[in-house]
Amino acid sequence: MCDTLSIYEFSKLSGIESSTLRYWDDLGIFSPIMRHPDNNYRYYSKTQLTALNFVTTLSKLGIPLKIIAELSLRRNPKDILNLLEDFEYSLDAEMADLMVRYSIIHTRIENLCLGLMANEAEIYVTMLSQRTMMLWPSYKGEQEQCITTPLTHLPKFGEHTINPSFPIAGYHSNLDSFIKRPGCPDNFMSVDPIGTHKRIAGEYLVGYARGNYGELGDLPERMLDYAKANSVNVAGPVYTYYLHDEISTNDPTNYLVQCCMCIGKQNSNTIPQAK
Repeated sequence: MCDTLSIYEFSKLSGIESSTLRYWDDLGIFSPIMRHPDNNYRYYSKTQLTALNFVTTLSKLGIPLKIIAELSLRRNPKDILNLLEDFEYSLDAEMADLMVRYSIIHTRIENLCLGLMANEAEIYVTMLSQRTMMLWPSYKGEQEQCITTPLTHLPKFGEHTINPSFPIAGYHSNLDSFIKRPGCPDNFMSVDPIGTHKRIAGEYLVGYARGNYGELGDLPERMLDYAKANSVNVAGPVYTYYLHDEISTNDPTNYLVQCCMCIGKQNSNTIPQAK
């Protein structure tokens, strides 16, 4: 008995709770080296620490105790290799899913913060960095259906499916397109970092409006008036980002859109009139 440790002593030495050691013993995963014949107390040996490492390692990897129990008495390198390869594959899928969820959270935090800091009455020129998005198929139908129709026909792009959990944005390829149908972009987009469409870095004229998808109110006119008054040469493309949407409010009239007009050269020196 002098070379053995009580369950309390072994718990302190190994860092495993006594209750866990009892549970593992009951499952047949890891048992004490002996039981006292009189009181049935559990006693362990320091040499069992290496055997314990088998259990703790697989347990920390998230491998079910049932599988650990099956392998505890008989195992070989091939069995462990197959087991770890299976769990590696599962973890790959889990990490990919976590990265998508992280990207959605990060992008939405960014949009929410931009919206909360926005001065909605202000129109201004600012530098915007490059931003990656997933461009949806073009839509040329009725304006009142310009968001619902694309949402019901989301195709795959290679291995990637459009994920509407990302914030939605609109894309007009040029200023004329925006002026003619400001609420119905040439394409909708997901603000998804795996997308292939890149908003170029540069100067943009920026303004804000509240309303449901496609409802920009008088924002186009106000932005064009600002451009004329301040000799800002807006040309497009034009992006409309829904910073606050159905995720952050149950009132569609309170969605917040940020409109960004690219500043650059135009084919003519005149700015189109809003319609």
